[in-house]
Amino acid sequence: MLTLDTHIDIKWPETPDWLTETEQRVDYPKMLRGGLRAAVFIAYVGQGKRDAEGHAAAAARADAMLRHIQARADGDTRRFCTTPDELEAAYAAGATAVLSAVENGYSMGRDLSAPARWRALGAHYLTLTHNGHNDIADSAIHLPKLGDAGPEEHGGLSAFGRDAIGALNRAGLLVDVSHVSKKGMMQAAEVSRSPIVATHTACRALCDHPRGIDDEQLDMIRQVGGVAQITALDAFLKKMPQGQKNDASVEDMANHVDHAVARIGIEHVGLSSDFDGGGGIAGWKDASETANLTAALAARGYDQAALSLLWSGNYIRVWRRALSLAG
Repeated sequence: MLTLDTHIDIKWPETPDWLTETEQRVDYPKMLRGGLRAAVFIAYVGQGKRDAEGHAAAAARADAMLRHIQARADGDTRRFCTTPDELEAAYAAGATAVLSAVENGYSMGRDLSAPARWRALGAHYLTLTHNGHNDIADSAIHLPKLGDAGPEEHGGLSAFGRDAIGALNRAGLLVDVSHVSKKGMMQAAEVSRSPIVATHTACRALCDHPRGIDDEQLDMIRQVGGVAQITALDAFLKKMPQGQKNDASVEDMANHVDHAVARIGIEHVGLSSDFDGGGGIAGWKDASETANLTAALAARGYDQAALSLLWSGNYIRVWRRALSLAG
């Protein structure tokens, strides 16, 4: 089946040669061994000073990373894909699909032309915030060291943030609400004319971490036709006693998938790793172990059709919708 991991970080600018075996959790050999057919590599920009200089540096970093990600593909065995049709064609040809996205709207600054520029560089979504508030929205985790006065600055989305979502919609970029505060996420769902996605998240009903989403947020994702991608980050999946090593496994991840499916239906749930950005759990420690997650879900009764929806079908449906509403 078409296995698509929707959120994988990379080292930058000292990026290892991904065509060889590396210390990274994802490289080309590991993807081949694990049967991971497609990966969204992330142009991640950390939160910094919200001034002209900081925004310019963030924009330059995001653009350079997007160009680098595109260069990972050779057009043959590794294809850079910018649309669902290209992704499905790569899969049909037996090629590995390379995709890209931007994480943290901080790199947008106040520039409403940025989404169209990123789309031209091949990106297909923007994660509105990372840790720390930015000019678009409040983050689920505020950063006092960067001047965040408290958990809220905008009360969710800022006025500019609403305009930014409009620009993302026009460019055909998906609106990723991972890292966004609950108010910001709910407002983004209402404002966006295309369905929102949470590309790397988990269920707060099972593990009360601020980066997870609660049942009301899951309901909103279903209401707008979006998708919640459960991710393999231990702290999001399992609460541990203070000082004790987290032993979250693929079974814990499957518990979150079960909860989300029971709450909002199989059509609104997906899978991701957050590898090389903190992700990695027992049984799915890197891309070479991707088949273990499939096996764990199959053992719980998910058949081929359901697994295909979880691994890529639901996400591709939402992506197509975003592109159909662009312009």
